[in-house]
Amino acid sequence: MAARKKLDASVLEMDNDRVIENIATRLRSILSKDVGRRGFVCAMSGGIDSSVSSSLCVKALGKDKVYGLMLPERDSSGFSTARGRQLAEHLGIKYEVFDIAPALEGIGCYQWRDDAIRKVFPEYGDGWKNKIVISGGLEGQINHFQLVVQTPSGETRQERLGLKEYLQIVAATNHKQRIRKTVEYFHADRLNYAVIGTPNRLEYDQGFFVKNGDGSADVKPIAHLYKTQVYALARHMKLPKEICDAIPTTDTYSLAQGQDEFYFALPYAQMDLALYALNNGYTAEELAPAIGVTVQQAANVFRDIEAKRKATRYMHLKPVLVEPVLELKL
Repeated sequence: MAARKKLDASVLEMDNDRVIENIATRLRSILSKDVGRRGFVCAMSGGIDSSVSSSLCVKALGKDKVYGLMLPERDSSGFSTARGRQLAEHLGIKYEVFDIAPALEGIGCYQWRDDAIRKVFPEYGDGWKNKIVISGGLEGQINHFQLVVQTPSGETRQERLGLKEYLQIVAATNHKQRIRKTVEYFHADRLNYAVIGTPNRLEYDQGFFVKNGDGSADVKPIAHLYKTQVYALARHMKLPKEICDAIPTTDTYSLAQGQDEFYFALPYAQMDLALYALNNGYTAEELAPAIGVTVQQAANVFRDIEAKRKATRYMHLKPVLVEPVLELKL
């Protein structure tokens, strides 16, 4: 029996050329045999996951069968569309920029969100910014959420969010991902293309997506890859440096917000190792020195991963039928 690998960053190293070729081959097969479409639609946020997914689609089919979309809204960072354009032009694909803010305004996204924020900060209004941050997972506590706001003068304030307000803010902001997906499927139908989903393994495993929003797709080419591996592919494929060096963000709230602030107990490189360790039978004692935390904190991270799997199980479910219905055997 082969000795188990020492738990450090090297366990996530891979043969990048082989991985790229395997994904490209599989994408071609899925397109022709499974979904029966002519090409791929990719929403391009300028982040690492959508950039690598788009690049893999071009590798699989060539630039003429991949269509890019940049879908900014009122709270999007300025660099997301700029990086999306940069990548589309780097890949040589056709693309469109479509501002979804008017649609979001029309369905009440911003109003519902702001009404909930005012329950915590009554004076919240024009010129203010906001984000939600998570606490508790690393300390072994039940996750709870803090609302952070910034006044027009630059003052930052923070208060714990009640469950009702938290749910309303998240429900409102989830409109953003669902409207984006509606636009993606419009173009997919128009072109007879398939829609690409871009979650990496950490996000897919932990339910870090919006059901029927960015969680909805025909193909998810990097869901088996840890985020560390996605970064490795980006560098190997020589994507623009600004994209390869980008720090993961949600790009959902008006204040800059890292994914670890909003959802994960630790930054992605540590979370990747923690997820790998749990998946491969390593102990908290082995994980702790690998990610620079105490043994107790490592055990807490394991519990947080399992808790998120349980809490987000329904995100992965297809619609549940009351009675069985004969379905096509694929």
